[in-house]
Amino acid sequence: MSKLKTKSGAKKRFKFTATGKIKRGVAGKRHRLISHSGKYIRENRGTEVLSDSETRRVERWMPYR
Repeated sequence: MSKLKTKSGAKKRFKFTATGKIKRGVAGKRHRLISHSGKYIRENRGTEVLSDSETRRVERWMPYR
């Protein structure tokens, strides 16, 4: 059987933790930050772990991790 291809957008946007969870960057931090409150900017700092339903979808996009 032929090899499966990894979605190129997924490999740029997601990283796997050592336990197999998937990390992603938080949206809304690229531009237009003056109009957002300081609380919004602080709460969206760093990365987040995906929920279980989203994890199953992203794992299909990255078959070989």
